[in-house]
Amino acid sequence: MSGGPLRGRTAVITGAARGIGAALARDLAGRGMRVALLGHEGERLRELAGALPGPALAHEVDVTDDAALARAADAVRTGLGRPSVVVANAAVTDGGLFADSDPARWRRIIDVNLTGSAATARAFLPDLTTTRGYHLQVASLAAIGAAPMMSAYCASKAGVEAFAHSLRAEVAHLGVAVGLGYLTWIGTDLIQDADRHTVMRELRGHMPWPVRNVYPVDRAAARLATAVERRSTAVYYPRWLRLGQPVRAAMPSVVTRATRHYLPRLESRASLTHTELLGGGGRADEAARGG
Repeated sequence: MSGGPLRGRTAVITGAARGIGAALARDLAGRGMRVALLGHEGERLRELAGALPGPALAHEVDVTDDAALARAADAVRTGLGRPSVVVANAAVTDGGLFADSDPARWRRIIDVNLTGSAATARAFLPDLTTTRGYHLQVASLAAIGAAPMMSAYCASKAGVEAFAHSLRAEVAHLGVAVGLGYLTWIGTDLIQDADRHTVMRELRGHMPWPVRNVYPVDRAAARLATAVERRSTAVYYPRWLRLGQPVRAAMPSVVTRATRHYLPRLESRASLTHTELLGGGGRADEAARGG
């Protein structure tokens, strides 16, 4: 990749301590980029930065803290140079019925996933304007077709999709490109944690093939990295996910008909008790806020 289009440029990735963020950091570094790793779990971020093949910077930050993000942006400019790529990847979720959801946790999911993504864009937009760069917002199948028992996550991913579309229209004349990455179930520790809970395991299990399948994190990261390289408007992993776009208007009624039958059966076999925030990233977010 000595002559690759990304070589020598700086990328910022939020939620980079594990999962998709960490895998994307490894892929972009392999394509010659300098990578700034942002998120909770400072020790994991520093270990990853030290293992990457090129210059890297680890900065512990809460993406919902505007002042902390501004300091992170200064640290990236000083340590690696102005970024020309920013990937808003940080996200948390739980699982369970909205009726018994914890209001504070519900708001926190929206705050991290939606407000945190917008705050990330705000902090680094001056750099992207200077470099005529690329902002990639990681979205989800949940933005195309919302699922039950994930109301906060689905609302937040629909929100980031709309935000990215709006931002793209505002900055196109400045030479800044904005892309959306649509992913389905990816084999991170968040999914592994979710499968320990009957409510989440059954939710995925009742989805039609191939929607219920779990896909490799490294391949998802490679798709996102290629989107960065091409400054793509939209990228889908797996590729069939793009087929959801033309039929998305019909999805709510299809989901409603399906869940009307299987939710009562599920509740008769197992408790639909709400989960905590899922995965290591969710636990790290809880810990960073004092429990």
